[in-house]
Amino acid sequence: MILVTGGTGMVGAHLLFELIQTGAAVRAIYRSEKSLEKIKKVFGYFTNEPENFVDKIDWVFADVTDVPALEIAFVGIEKVYHVAALVSFDERDAKKMRKVNIHGTANIVNLCIANDVEKLCYVSSIATISKSVQKDTIDEEDEFNLELSNYSYAITKYGAEMEVWRGAQEGLDVFIVNPGVILGAGYWKENSGKLFSMVYKESPFYTEGVTGFVGVEDVVSVLRKGMDSEIKNERFILVAENRSFKEILYRIAAVLNKKKPSIRISPFLSEVGWRLSWFVSVLTGKKNSFSKQSAKSSNNKSYYNIAKVEQVLDFRYQEVNSVIKNIGTLFLKDHSK
Repeated sequence: MILVTGGTGMVGAHLLFELIQTGAAVRAIYRSEKSLEKIKKVFGYFTNEPENFVDKIDWVFADVTDVPALEIAFVGIEKVYHVAALVSFDERDAKKMRKVNIHGTANIVNLCIANDVEKLCYVSSIATISKSVQKDTIDEEDEFNLELSNYSYAITKYGAEMEVWRGAQEGLDVFIVNPGVILGAGYWKENSGKLFSMVYKESPFYTEGVTGFVGVEDVVSVLRKGMDSEIKNERFILVAENRSFKEILYRIAAVLNKKKPSIRISPFLSEVGWRLSWFVSVLTGKKNSFSKQSAKSSNNKSYYNIAKVEQVLDFRYQEVNSVIKNIGTLFLKDHSK
């Protein structure tokens, strides 16, 4: 049986659907009944009977920080996809991210070892790979640099990776992926889904920062391919194309038939913006919507080398424009109701 953590998130939901289609016995952990509704929504993109697919999953109410509940979830498990994580650029969430991302991953690794799990796949992030001064592009050999990546999300994801590598040293076969910005449907108020929502509302702002983008279906394909292969104790950057946020927003606008953003947010304005956002969050107690790290990353230009996954796994990505078109179609479908 296969266990998936973070199954109610965007990557987890798409992964679960793919696994169920193969006929595999799958168990997934969840934290609330409400989160299961998101699963049905994603499944509904691919089948007219999403409830039937949801019912094929052995659901266990658990949390990666709850060891007793996890022990129940691990009974009879042969492979584990560890997708669960807390993503936040608000430094007030630092303690919570350390608990979920680092200690939660340590729990998963320990239980994999204790239960003789065959292989663990961990979904990390390009946030744990720092730019090298010797090369134009970033690849899997580049190390994490605390001085360059000194924000809590990156630190805790790096800490989680160290727990996974510790498991490898103790005899656990591991497969790690470091995706760029993952583009996918169904989670319009979270992560990359916000890009589609912003363009739909015709937000006028854009930045010219560059980073790696990849479709969620490609991420899932690599996860499955890597887990079914004999490859172990390696990591792979998952980036289909290096694109600017301006290019991505313009493409989304074209697909949604909305006005393109026209006001460039320069690095200086970003610096002003995150300070104002921080001040407002302090006064109101609301979550900081535009953190210092968000401001920095939105203008940084980082280019990733995508060769390893193509060469080692013989994998070819979908074009980002095609990915955006498909997601945009589903977005319009959801917002026409």
